[in-house]
Amino acid sequence: MRKIILLLTFILFAFINAKSQVDYKYLKENFKNPDAIYGVNCWWWWLNGNVNKAAITKDLEAMKSKSFQGAMIFDAGGHNQRSNKEIPAGPLFGSEEWNKLFVFALDEAKRLGLTIGFNIQSGWNLGGPRVAPKYAAKQLTYTETKIEGEQKISLQLEVPESRKGFYEDIVVLALPLDEKNKTDKSITNLDLKLGFHELGGSAPDTRFLLDNNSQEIQTKDKETYILETNDIIDLSSFMNDAGQLNWDAPKGEWAILRIGYTCTDSEVSTSSGEWQGDVLDYMSKDAFDFYWKDVVEPIMGAAGDHVGTTLKYMETDSWECGGMNWTDDFAEDFKNYRGYDLINYLPIVAGYVIKDIKTSNAFLADLRKTIADLVAQNHYAQFQAYAHKYDMGVQPESAGPHAGPLDGIKNYGFNDIVMSEFWSPSPHRPNPENRFFLKQASSAAHIYGKKIIGAESFTTIGPHWNDEIWHDQKSSFDHEICAGLNRMYFHTFTCSPPEMGLPGQEYFAGTHINPQVTWWDQSSAFIDYMKRTQMIVQNGKFVADVLYYYGDHVPNVFPYKHSDPAGTMPGFDYDVTDENILLKLKMEDGKIVVPGGINYRVLVLPDHKVLSMAALKKIEELLQQGAHVIGFKPTRLVSLVGGEVEQDEFKELVDKIWGKDETPKGEQKYGKGEIAWGYTAKEYLLSKNIPTDFNVVESDSKVDFDYIHYKIGDSDVYFVTNQTEKRQKINVEFRVSGLQPELWDALTGEMKQATAFTQKEKLTTVPLTLEAYGAVFVIFNKEIDNNQQGTTEHNYADYNTTQNINGAWNVSFDTEWGGPANVIFPKLMDWTKHDDEGIKYYSGNAVYTKTFKVDFKISKDSQYFIQLENVQDVGIAEVKINGIDKGILWTKPFRVEISDALKKGENNLEITVINSWYNRVAGDEISNNNKKFTTTNIVLKHDFRGRPINEIPLEPSGLIGPVTIEKAVLK
Repeated sequence: MRKIILLLTFILFAFINAKSQVDYKYLKENFKNPDAIYGVNCWWWWLNGNVNKAAITKDLEAMKSKSFQGAMIFDAGGHNQRSNKEIPAGPLFGSEEWNKLFVFALDEAKRLGLTIGFNIQSGWNLGGPRVAPKYAAKQLTYTETKIEGEQKISLQLEVPESRKGFYEDIVVLALPLDEKNKTDKSITNLDLKLGFHELGGSAPDTRFLLDNNSQEIQTKDKETYILETNDIIDLSSFMNDAGQLNWDAPKGEWAILRIGYTCTDSEVSTSSGEWQGDVLDYMSKDAFDFYWKDVVEPIMGAAGDHVGTTLKYMETDSWECGGMNWTDDFAEDFKNYRGYDLINYLPIVAGYVIKDIKTSNAFLADLRKTIADLVAQNHYAQFQAYAHKYDMGVQPESAGPHAGPLDGIKNYGFNDIVMSEFWSPSPHRPNPENRFFLKQASSAAHIYGKKIIGAESFTTIGPHWNDEIWHDQKSSFDHEICAGLNRMYFHTFTCSPPEMGLPGQEYFAGTHINPQVTWWDQSSAFIDYMKRTQMIVQNGKFVADVLYYYGDHVPNVFPYKHSDPAGTMPGFDYDVTDENILLKLKMEDGKIVVPGGINYRVLVLPDHKVLSMAALKKIEELLQQGAHVIGFKPTRLVSLVGGEVEQDEFKELVDKIWGKDETPKGEQKYGKGEIAWGYTAKEYLLSKNIPTDFNVVESDSKVDFDYIHYKIGDSDVYFVTNQTEKRQKINVEFRVSGLQPELWDALTGEMKQATAFTQKEKLTTVPLTLEAYGAVFVIFNKEIDNNQQGTTEHNYADYNTTQNINGAWNVSFDTEWGGPANVIFPKLMDWTKHDDEGIKYYSGNAVYTKTFKVDFKISKDSQYFIQLENVQDVGIAEVKINGIDKGILWTKPFRVEISDALKKGENNLEITVINSWYNRVAGDEISNNNKKFTTTNIVLKHDFRGRPINEIPLEPSGLIGPVTIEKAVLK
């Protein structure tokens, strides 16, 4: 019955959706106040299980008050990492007591109309206390014994190193050690090539693993031999169960390798309470089946009718479980995937070279590719299949940025919501290339046809409470909107029971946002900005000219958008794809089309000159059908699939497409298409008279300005961001003509037609003025004549200072938090410079009041603004003038219109400024005063690594100004 109801609900939803298709009219009617489905989301941190019903209700009602779409319940530890304090332990994840709280949360979410998901693990990665070694992650291990032949050998072979009491044999091999086969060459980076380790946490370029090159690290210090597979003897049948080898050894020196597999040393990270244990074997269906039945099914059973309704999604976090390179049926799986037997290549694990370095590296590439195939099929595909049986979706962070043995885009094929992450600036990840990872996720969504592109958002390690919203969070959000983000998940929203005090318990990492933060009551302005932005971008069809194929090597995870390996930027945009999708590409009307329906003008190949045979054949097919392809002539396969026959076929087809001669740059027709090399994608498109889609005139900057382009119905929608701290005036060329440009501001919900624009040669140039880290939607919808031009020079006002509001201010602090009830500031100042410790260490609201006289003539036809300019530390203020509330300011230049309230003579100005908890917590740690105002597990007197520091630097706070009255000047 439940299945029938769900089916009817789905049909009804589909019918309603078809009748109310999102188009320009819908966007315009709902832009200022979007539906709740476009609201923000969060990782709802149940820290150490220490939650209760009061805290659950408090948090969910707070989320509802700020129009959240929902929350992802994430049970974890981490409260005491980096030298922070312990907090009480609550019910263990998955226990009866925990499940009761979980169901209560679902009941409350249903009452409030919120969607809930949950991480199916305490902490990450999957694993835990009941994961027996047979289900744990595995890796190769071996022992080596050298013998002299021409005798009968009776030898007890040493058991290879094993962990956690688990070891299984794979094979026993005899290797002939002939002096003439000694070599001084070795396979470098061998442990990495074998998949024993991750390669780092910021989506590194891993193509160096295909070769021996300058990035290599010598990992073996021993004699190395080159072996032929035909000379290797399988002795497995000569060893009994006790490890006794009995063999009539031929003449010569031999190495006996006993090769098997054992558990890795990886354990669950950041889990709460007693939820410790081994990481699950991600290559094993049986392991995932065990985990699902043991851990997930009981939680789903407890959730009852909430499953598939209020409870909609399941999550697992990013791969951070090191390497793994074997599983029970790996040898058989390898043969099924790669088409040849790997047994006689296994001596490579001991540093031997099989045939030559090139062949050995090719085998290792096949090995890693098989690991990635098994991770995708036996873990992530299995996860999705189980979830769909419950009418639920999955949103694992299954594609990095940690470079485990993954094919990121292949894994994303099994996501219902495609998830990644991005960070606010912090000491742990200060640079863009270490903070932004959305491009791979959005590309996957585009090429698979998935709607929601989510991200764990604003992660930090180091700062606590004091991130500047406009500088750290807005800039990062806008940056990733341009990379394809369309739903952010606050990382992190920690649940803190009321009895934990304020600011309460917090995770060691992440930007803290929850009802305990000082600025929660004012957070709606920031949240509404993101909600309006998400409404637009969730309904768009991405527009790009370039599809970049990033190869089939493993690990295969893509870095941030501005890495731009195809040379597309600035001016054009691109998606990335893997071999899985490359093989499914089609040609329609001269464009390259992905399964998700998006089309591109050109396909770009990676520059390492390596392709698989399947990829090469597909490229030849696309060229025959009219594709434009950019890529240097491939030099080789890095695979043993197909043997020497395929190697010869590969060379013939490469010569057929590119020709036998090699030049640094060129292009030639092939079939109905064209192959080119030595061009960036931008150079090539411009050479074909394709104008840039977005061009900041007279600027070649890749980073100062960014954009993303969508089609929504017949409308062209561009999101444009200024990624600098300065107000910028720019002229932007858009590849649109015959349509009236409109300017939609997600800060305010204001929409207006652009009065300044020019049309020429099928391009429309629009002058924009963007404040510090400002952004705007430029929307083209209404048809106009192609020769129509704008009627003004500028679309935005300039601002002239009409009056400085100088002199003393009366400031009121909350005495409950240690501040004075009333104090006079002779001039605006940083609170931390004040002699009064109640001000110096104050956190919370402070109300500035001042009576001032307007000393200029007020014109009814003019617009006047209060500008605060500089508000520290999180940067939030509320303004009232003459009793009229002018709203919340949270981003530069902290300006708001006061035309309707300003009057000649005396005016009363009230500015409420809110800073973070940081200084009050610091003061409680620093001060000798016995009275402590705050309660928290966070300890500020250490650096982001947890090392002690001598003093806590305070965070500049308060209204710094200058405060001015500005008059808008329109031209």
